Amino acid sequence: MVDGDRTWSFVVAANRLPVRRVWEEGTARWVPSPGGLVSALRPVMADNPDAVWVGWSGVPGPGTDPFEMDGFRCHPVEVSQGELQLFYEGFSNATLWPLFHDALVPPEYHRTWWDAYRTVNHRYAATVAQLAAPGATVWIHDYHLLLVPGLLRRARPDLKIGFFLHIPFPARELYIRLPWRTEIIDGLLGADLIGLQTPLSADNFCRAAARVTGAPTTNKTIHHDDRTTRVGAFPIGIDAQRIAGLAADPAVQARSTEIRRSLGSPRTVLLGVDRLDYTKGIEVRLRAFRELLAEGRLSADHCVFVQIAEPSRSQVTGYGEVRRAVEQLVGDVNGNFGVMGHPVVHYLHQSQPIEELVAMYQMADVMLVTPLRDGMNLVAKEYVASRPDNSGVLVLSEFTGAAQELKAAELINPHDIEGLKAAMESAALRNPADARSAMRAMRRVVRANTAQRWAERFLDRLALGE
Repeated sequence: MVDGDRTWSFVVAANRLPVRRVWEEGTARWVPSPGGLVSALRPVMADNPDAVWVGWSGVPGPGTDPFEMDGFRCHPVEVSQGELQLFYEGFSNATLWPLFHDALVPPEYHRTWWDAYRTVNHRYAATVAQLAAPGATVWIHDYHLLLVPGLLRRARPDLKIGFFLHIPFPARELYIRLPWRTEIIDGLLGADLIGLQTPLSADNFCRAAARVTGAPTTNKTIHHDDRTTRVGAFPIGIDAQRIAGLAADPAVQARSTEIRRSLGSPRTVLLGVDRLDYTKGIEVRLRAFRELLAEGRLSADHCVFVQIAEPSRSQVTGYGEVRRAVEQLVGDVNGNFGVMGHPVVHYLHQSQPIEELVAMYQMADVMLVTPLRDGMNLVAKEYVASRPDNSGVLVLSEFTGAAQELKAAELINPHDIEGLKAAMESAALRNPADARSAMRAMRRVVRANTAQRWAERFLDRLALGE
């Protein structure tokens, strides 16, 4: 049990806690949450007994008492069922998410959603203000909590406040469509340091802030209200050591061999691993694969495509349509090119444990990462980290943050289906020896720019105050 009345010198605030509650045989228990942020902050939190994580438990209703689990000291924040629909499913994921991903689907603007978003952000800010010790460092994360830095600055001017946005920041011309554009920018400018995934997103934010506030900006430093906010690019990495350890595990290697055998031991396996989301480009790669088969450029006798589509935000408008479209395409490809007992596309709409994912990464000759827009995309980095023999080809959208680092990948424009088809065909038919130099170069990058290194870089820059 964590003392809910004490204060802490380091506070992390994110939409979700680093653990989630699961039910087994009628009994609830906490288990570690997957994800890059948890991996990145585990060393920081575990090595600091004066650190606490503020977030929602994942279960609507009254918050539970503070607790400690898996090395994290957790302080739950209450989110009601109604707020979940308006704040999370509504404003966060049907307004901000599409807007910040280049308005791939039209964002919706509803005042009731905004009111709920503001209410929940006030609750987070009040909780952090209560828990933070004098002069504490606070690190706030992602698009669910854009107002918290400003609210916290007004309540606790003594704090050192950092904010990191894990998704892209859109071009100024898109951002200014938001009716509450000024309130959001004012909220973010409460931070001392704002981190984004890429230099482009950092530039976009500075341009939007200048347009909305008129505040002068020099060298990614915004001058406003007799203080400054620094803006920088801090690309997040993965726990490369953990992935490499799993890749070396004999049980994982045996599972990889077993999966490939269950697919019929094809000559080439193409793999996609994504959340089921319209930003991920799953439909684009399925259409490209269908055309390659129809044109005889790839053969269903020799190629198999495995698509993992993790369930995601099923209650948010538009996600049901994405699922139906993907599953219709899977059925179309299998109906036209598969044979009895041997589908050419194997589709799983389910989450997979990391051990199973690493086995699949090792099994796949070609990894397809084709988002229409993505802040980073850690799947691309996980695939690279899972290839100790330097084999395999990564086909990567140039509209991911990962493309800024993994320049040796087969970079594609997912809006150009002919270009995507050419890249997929080339990757599927490439001699493994010809792919090794590219994979070797990408592995060096992934090993150097880990999640832990990302957290250290951001926190060191925040502490320096320059």
